Amino acid sequence: MEFPYPGWYRAIFTRISRRSFSPRLPETTKIARLEKLCAEFRPYPGARAVLVKRSPADVFTGIIGNYGKISGAPYYIALIGDNTAPHVEEGIGYTGEAIILDATTLELGTCWVSGFFRSAAVRNHINLEHGERVFAVTPVGYAERGLSAKDKFYRGAARSGKRKPLTEIVQGAVAFPWQEKALEAARLAPSASNRQPWQFLVEAGVISVRTTGSVDSVRYPKRLDCGIAMLHLELGARFAGAQGKWTPLAPPGVARFEIVR
Repeated sequence: MEFPYPGWYRAIFTRISRRSFSPRLPETTKIARLEKLCAEFRPYPGARAVLVKRSPADVFTGIIGNYGKISGAPYYIALIGDNTAPHVEEGIGYTGEAIILDATTLELGTCWVSGFFRSAAVRNHINLEHGERVFAVTPVGYAERGLSAKDKFYRGAARSGKRKPLTEIVQGAVAFPWQEKALEAARLAPSASNRQPWQFLVEAGVISVRTTGSVDSVRYPKRLDCGIAMLHLELGARFAGAQGKWTPLAPPGVARFEIVR
């Protein structure tokens, strides 16, 4: 299938996390499109997505008991990675965000969940290959009209609407219009608890991404968050007419985006 990069870019500015869902089922055409995308959009070896067409009621947990639990979603998407594959964490973030943005273009709600879910329940629903694990999941379906009290609480608690200014996360001088578009899109990337664990180094024709801080978590890997930001950055560059490619970097670096001429 042809990947709708312009649509994904526009979805960056409208998509918000949703935790409360309507009982209305998505149309079969929309689900078929997401299934096809999960099957065909695999830019990172070892990172894949599976649309699970069953209720995830036994998958999602709350922070304390049922408090904060995602409710009412008819389906969910599991984001699966091979632990032995290089760059798998950023690959999960990059791949999963593309699918989430595509769901947004279909007017479906989603929510990145990498901590509070039951991996064992997911494994009962899908087959994992040797060495694979479930890194994250997202519900998918029609969200309730308007923000529920639960959605409002989480947006406030995580300060989801507040992103660091570019002056705090960018080093170097922005010299080209595509860099400005790319960085503004990357700035809006979601991350666990809105921690925004990234720094962008700007050089002529190049933007590099690295993680910030010293503490990381298996449950909330920073490189997964950086993979989400990488997709946003590339979509911004593409929208400005600049094509590029990613080159992996050694930690604490993540990857370098360089224009292809």
